[in-house]
Amino acid sequence: MTKKVQTDEYAKKKAIKLVVLHIRKKNEEAGEEAHELDNWFIEMDKLIALPEEEFDIHKYYDMRRQLNDHIDCIYDVNLRYKLRDSWISFGKALDKKAKKQI
Repeated sequence: MTKKVQTDEYAKKKAIKLVVLHIRKKNEEAGEEAHELDNWFIEMDKLIALPEEEFDIHKYYDMRRQLNDHIDCIYDVNLRYKLRDSWISFGKALDKKAKKQI
């Protein structure tokens, strides 16, 4: 039985999905404070829904910059720190490499 070879796009997209899910949970805990992220989630869901063939890392980097801009507008310091940790995780997810099989 052969295993599916994971492409870089697949691995990065999967990692990004997990980070976005984590950010979404933190946003739900925040309540009204982080309502600015709602539009960001809508745009990110559209981007994640695209097939792997249309994967463009530059769009994800733009979304990461937008997330950082939204985080800077949050007054609650603890929430800002939590989201900033997720922002850093988002960057690590973008840089994640796929394991390639020969």
